[in-house]
Amino acid sequence: MTNHGWVLETRPVEKLDANCLAWREVPLPAVEAGSVRVKTLMLSLDPTNRIWAGPTESYMPPVPLGTVMRGIAVGVVEESQDAGLRVGDVVQGMIGWQERAVLPGAALNLLPKGVTPEQWFGVFGHIGLTAYFGLLEVGQAKAGETLVVSAAAGAVGSLVGQIGKILGMRVVGIAGGAEKCKWIVEELGFDAAIDYKSEKVGKRLGELCPNGIDVDFENVGGEIMDACLARLALRGRVVLCGMISQYNATTVPDGPKNLANILMQRGRIEGFIVLDYLGRAAEAFGKVEEWVAAGKLKFATDVVMGLENAPTALDRLFSGANRGKLMVRVGEISS
Repeated sequence: MTNHGWVLETRPVEKLDANCLAWREVPLPAVEAGSVRVKTLMLSLDPTNRIWAGPTESYMPPVPLGTVMRGIAVGVVEESQDAGLRVGDVVQGMIGWQERAVLPGAALNLLPKGVTPEQWFGVFGHIGLTAYFGLLEVGQAKAGETLVVSAAAGAVGSLVGQIGKILGMRVVGIAGGAEKCKWIVEELGFDAAIDYKSEKVGKRLGELCPNGIDVDFENVGGEIMDACLARLALRGRVVLCGMISQYNATTVPDGPKNLANILMQRGRIEGFIVLDYLGRAAEAFGKVEEWVAAGKLKFATDVVMGLENAPTALDRLFSGANRGKLMVRVGEISS
């Protein structure tokens, strides 16, 4: 059986693209005891793909050169030598940027019955867990507080803002472009939006958050994070989920200029990785499922067709071209 995938050939200097990756035929090992062969259905594209491809040790080791690019995907089991998985089961895990993979059954999780790959990546999977635990556990969000969300039209940010509204918070989103700002206010229920492409973020934060920012759910870093730090309320919290503005940087950017305000306001900055909360996934899934069913939590998907387009599609995250969760349709379940 032939198998193709994107192999990481060189470390990215700026973008992770087809200059770093090569489309190759990838051998598949035999399906031995405890393992399964999975056909990829949907590949999640995430900012962390860029981190994994770099040379620096992060919360996971770098992807070794000459191997298939790491990626979270949903697939269907085609052959199984694992007692817990059957042919036809739909699973998710680190399948990678390839058409098929042979993996230990223990490395995969069954998708809940009735949940599609689009729904899983859009709201129920790692994106939903990130939004839920980031805001409730790390951010300690409370009704009546002011929440600011950067990259508010993205996969995580769009969910965070809506969860904030469910909790009774005042929510201000920062997004790029009038269309995205209109979407998060009129369709997702944010109280206000700031277009960083046409407005002065600091000035608008001062106008929209006159009593300061209680929770900054930070996905961007850089100047936008600095503007939020300058307007942090007493005992304010910064949930450091991502710093996408810096992932493609060729030089180390200057540090935040307003870090001293953390001291003055007795604030807190805490980074987190969703892996820390996998053991509590069922808790989040139950609440998210309830909110989706009640129409309180909406999600958008940006689906690109064809695994061959994955490197080009990834740049949509960094250019701001995507709205909602970005993913690649790789295959279909055979009838």
